[in-house]
Amino acid sequence: MKHTIVIVDDHILIAKALSSIIAHFNDFTVLYECENGVDLQEKFKDKNNLPDIVLLDVSMPIMNGFETAKWLTQNHPTIAVMALSMQNEESSVIKMLKNGAKGYLLKNTYPTDLEEALQKLVTQGFFYPDWAATTIHTHEENQEKIQAALKESFTARELEFLGYAATDLSYKEIAGKMFCSVRTIENYKESLCTKLNIKSRVGLAVFAIKTDLF
Repeated sequence: MKHTIVIVDDHILIAKALSSIIAHFNDFTVLYECENGVDLQEKFKDKNNLPDIVLLDVSMPIMNGFETAKWLTQNHPTIAVMALSMQNEESSVIKMLKNGAKGYLLKNTYPTDLEEALQKLVTQGFFYPDWAATTIHTHEENQEKIQAALKESFTARELEFLGYAATDLSYKEIAGKMFCSVRTIENYKESLCTKLNIKSRVGLAVFAIKTDLF
């Protein structure tokens, strides 16, 4: 049985193009397309319209991707949300993750990469591109042990910064809250990235969310 997908994007040509591409995937099928979150909410009133996955545009009128992802997480937590965007801005990625998105994909992705991302979303529960990925893999059964071991490896200030890294605050705003310089904040970030073998702040946010540290 194929995994069902709903596409939410206010650009009709993009939505139709995605549907056409996914039609060639062996394990996935598109149920329908929506123009925004409100349109999706109306469709969801019919339980036959509930999919396995929602491909969700970040920037939309009326009800944007951030609001829609949060609504889906609160009302339909079993549906996996994959965010779609033209930009890889850290603040947007982190905000989508905080609102429950299980993955983030740029719209200039090749069809083969889209299919791979969907497969990983289904089999692993998450998908993040290389620039956001972490080499740390966690499982529910040993989550407490992982958290305890990691907290022993971090300083209190690094843990404090890690909490802020999982928000959409800028480095300058984080520095203000931690009463230190932006350079000190950058040092915390570099230290954590080195310890965890992570490439970016987005990766740190992914790690914090996946391990339930924050």
